[in-house]
Amino acid sequence: MKTRAVILAGGEGTRLGVLTAKRTKPALAFAGKYRIIDFALSNCVNSNLFDIMIIAQYRPHSLIEHIGAGGPWDLNRDFTGGVRIYTPYKASTSGWFNGTADAVQQNFGFIKHNNPDTILILSGDHIYTMDYAAMLRFHQEKNADVTIATIQVPREEASRFGIMEMDENNRVISFVEKPQIPPGNMANMGVYIFNTPVLDDILWEDHEDGRSTHDFGKDIIPKLIAADHNIFAYPYDGYWVDIGTINSYWQAHMDLLDHPPALDLYNRSWIIHTRTEERPPVFIDTNAEITNSLISDGCIIEDGAKVIHSILSPGVRIKSNAVVRESIILTDSVINNGAIVERAILDKKVIISSKTRVGSMIKNKLLISMIGKGTVIPDGVIIEAGAMVGTDVNPFDFTTNIVKAGEYLETKRLPNEL
Repeated sequence: MKTRAVILAGGEGTRLGVLTAKRTKPALAFAGKYRIIDFALSNCVNSNLFDIMIIAQYRPHSLIEHIGAGGPWDLNRDFTGGVRIYTPYKASTSGWFNGTADAVQQNFGFIKHNNPDTILILSGDHIYTMDYAAMLRFHQEKNADVTIATIQVPREEASRFGIMEMDENNRVISFVEKPQIPPGNMANMGVYIFNTPVLDDILWEDHEDGRSTHDFGKDIIPKLIAADHNIFAYPYDGYWVDIGTINSYWQAHMDLLDHPPALDLYNRSWIIHTRTEERPPVFIDTNAEITNSLISDGCIIEDGAKVIHSILSPGVRIKSNAVVRESIILTDSVINNGAIVERAILDKKVIISSKTRVGSMIKNKLLISMIGKGTVIPDGVIIEAGAMVGTDVNPFDFTTNIVKAGEYLETKRLPNEL
């Protein structure tokens, strides 16, 4: 059976605030050295699937640069698969993608080239490790038209997901997208296997439906169930997170610091591959304190600095007597002398000046402070818990020494002045 994987990687990720101001969500850094899309790509190659298409749309430049020719995933292949990236193009019958199903439908001529038997549809913004080969075997054994990966979620969270009901043979008998009153807690993971002719037919039918939102969960799956296709649920019981919000992004990082971690990044039988530049080893100075943290190559932790329950991407510098606690600091950011950063997410190349405070630990309440890429926070400023500072903000943009909780400070400069 010939399978082609299609990774949907066009998400704008508006709920992630400044983190997706300059990049698509799947290109966002994770766990210090990875990008979110590395997990879907690595799951494919670890499952011996080497024929992969990526469909991009929103700000794809960082994603395209990261993937390149696919070398880190052994996907730089010309005739036996490999990875290809497709973006929207203007033609008489095409344009910007209008939903996940529309993104696949507009590219279906490329997807069905060379006649794959099955199409594996994946989201590029999920963190998990999964053997798709086992799911493909399940699909064949059930003689399924469609197989949907499912995971049990807490009942109180079920309204955030597509929820399925199955019979005793795991055949899906009902599906409802984000129900106010969920009939169960078996959630759709956004991982689908379609027989190619079935997907071709339903996408064209959906394309012709003027009432459709062209979404796999809202439209495609319910239509297939109504048409009495053989749709089966494949149960998955591992770690899985949909990185859709600031809190889920932060919590997924904190999960890595559990003992044992909720997601094992050290499993040599299931390596998460990525593109990493060469960096020198970590340097830890005299009297520096590091507790329960992930520190990437090229970081410098100076004399008396403290890093507690945090994740540092490559090249981060924590200067003397600075404190970083329960935070995520992305590449080449600098925390200067005596600054305090707590429960915050700092994008790349952020500079926190001396004696500045970003975020705080509020008991029984999770409020994440966020600083956008390339921003400089001046001396003595306080960024309260839950405040957000945009990209490319500089000291001249600050008219007060406090950015309060819930406020969003952005640069006053025009784009051509940046």
